[in-house]
Amino acid sequence: MNQPNVTEASAAARMTGALGRDRSIGAILIDAGRLDVEGAERIIREQKSKGLRFGDAAISLGLLKQSDIDFALARQFDYPYLNTSDETLSRRLVAAFNPFSPAVEQLRALRGQLMVRWFSEDAGQKALTIVSPDRGDGRSYIAANLAIVFSQLGERTLLIDADLRNPSQDRLFKLDPRAPGLSAVLSGRANGEAVVRIPSLVGLSVLPAGAVPPNPQELLSRPQFSRLIDQASKSFDVIIIDTASASTGADAQVATARAGASLLVARRDHTATEQLHALIASLRGSSTQLLGSVLNAY
Repeated sequence: MNQPNVTEASAAARMTGALGRDRSIGAILIDAGRLDVEGAERIIREQKSKGLRFGDAAISLGLLKQSDIDFALARQFDYPYLNTSDETLSRRLVAAFNPFSPAVEQLRALRGQLMVRWFSEDAGQKALTIVSPDRGDGRSYIAANLAIVFSQLGERTLLIDADLRNPSQDRLFKLDPRAPGLSAVLSGRANGEAVVRIPSLVGLSVLPAGAVPPNPQELLSRPQFSRLIDQASKSFDVIIIDTASASTGADAQVATARAGASLLVARRDHTATEQLHALIASLRGSSTQLLGSVLNAY
């Protein structure tokens, strides 16, 4: 896959980050429309007269909330997230809208373990599938939000929707469902142009599933899928692959064989124990690694 404009995108991300670190909290909030110039001047006077930090002075005056300060600090430290009024992405992407919530803290803890066990520089591994026994387990939710927290760490991250039966990443990221995606790439009808960079989340790109094909397992079994991962590994640090549920076929096992490892997702009070054990047995019977499991409570 010829990933378009990777060098330019990376340079732009570095430039944006550098500018963000050099700007004051007040300037960031003014540009974002959360504070006006008069309010900033009042805060600065309060800050100087009482020896407070800018944020503490602003909150004491009632001009800003803690969420506003968190927003500005995130911009200063290259940790982008979205305003709750932003409608460019689905609100189910909690890592993009509410990165300080307990759910996202758990995702960051999971990210840390994966960085040590799979994505470390020494291991040299880049791709990981997210698998689950059945639909409704939260597999796509975990895959999408995990990709976001990796991108927030500064990793160049690619999320591939390899669920060619019931894809959902295009809805989560509000992408054009008519645009070419993975199915077109694997059938030789598209290349790097199918990868979509998410402008509001620096470092994150998505390859949607595209049109639902009549032969998903056969497409994923083609050598083109392995070549896709190999080529993407040259441009990205982390590749997260969403897969079809195991109950619909062997697509997840095929994708995992290409990636080399998987992360298992089960949902509390939803996932059937028998299905879970069957999927674990099938993954352990292959030459791939099952890195661990996630109990989704959301």
